[in-house]
Amino acid sequence: MMHFLKVFERAVVTALIVLMVVVVALATVELGWIVVKEIITPPVFLLEIDKLLKIFGFFLLVLIGVELLETIKAYLVEHVIHVEVVLEVAMIAVARKVIILDVKDLSALTLIGIAAIIACLSLAFYVVKRLLNEHRNLG
Repeated sequence: MMHFLKVFERAVVTALIVLMVVVVALATVELGWIVVKEIITPPVFLLEIDKLLKIFGFFLLVLIGVELLETIKAYLVEHVIHVEVVLEVAMIAVARKVIILDVKDLSALTLIGIAAIIACLSLAFYVVKRLLNEHRNLG
C-alpha cells in the first residue's frame, strides 16, 4: 500500500509540474503579446500608467508561477516544502496586489491590514532566512 501511495504521489506531483510548465509558458507568451500590442498601439512606444501597471501585474503573476514551479520541483526532488520559497511567493503575490490596487478606493483600515500583511511576511522571511543561515553555519 505504501508503495502505491508513493507512486501515486510522484505521479500527481509530476502532473502538477507539467501543468505548471504549460501555464507559465502560456502566461509568458501572453505577457509578451500584451507588451508588443501595447508598444505598437498609438502612441507608439508610449505606455499609459494604467497599461504599465497591468503589465507589471502580469509580469509578477508569471514570476509567481515560476516560484510555484520551483516549490513543486523541490517537493518532487527532496520531499520537502521550502518555507522561504513559499514566503517569497506570498510576498510577490502581495506586491502584485499592491501594485495593481487603486488606493483611492480603499479604506484606511484596509490599507493598514495590507501593511500588516507585508510586515508579517517580511518578518517571517527574515526569521526563516536567519535560522537557515545559522543552521548552515553550524553544519
